[in-house]
Amino acid sequence: MKSLIAQGAESKLFLEDNEVIKDRFSKKYRLREIDEKLRKSRTRREAKILGELKKISFPAPKLIFNNEKDTIKMEFIKGKLLKNVLEKKSYYKLSEEIGKKVAILHNKGIIHGDLTTSNMFLGKEIYFIDFGLSFFSEKIEDKAVDLHLLKEALESKHYNIWENCFKAALKGYGKYAKDSGAIIKRLDAVESRGRYKGKK
Repeated sequence: MKSLIAQGAESKLFLEDNEVIKDRFSKKYRLREIDEKLRKSRTRREAKILGELKKISFPAPKLIFNNEKDTIKMEFIKGKLLKNVLEKKSYYKLSEEIGKKVAILHNKGIIHGDLTTSNMFLGKEIYFIDFGLSFFSEKIEDKAVDLHLLKEALESKHYNIWENCFKAALKGYGKYAKDSGAIIKRLDAVESRGRYKGKK
């Protein structure tokens, strides 16, 4: 039996036979041709990224089916949402693991685009989910912005511990990411732009 387990701005998630079905629904305010093109391109891109992650055994849902239009079927990840348990566990160690796994993504030219503990599950290890905003890029700027989004998410959801969490994440990232020095330096520039905009 198929049951709705989550709904976002772009899609609905259903659970059926221990598999997750992600359906991107149409937006009535868009022209039909544009809407179909967007849903198709985003579905194909997400499926391609999940396929690449499967090749390197990255802890993420395994792609099962893609209709190349608006539906993806993938493995159901068992575990607890990291946002609900991070402060109860050894958060410094877990945050370092997050940094390491972001580095693995970036080394493969994959930008997650929504790095938040709401998109991570804790099982035997940390699993990343929801690659709906992900894309391929080797740009240092894109990788720095991805880290900045992680920082903002930690500060928002885990305000009591976020500084130590992000410090640990950068430590893990720095150990494993190619060009980590340049990326972290660019992160400072990204944050400076944000502070400048806030003062205007």
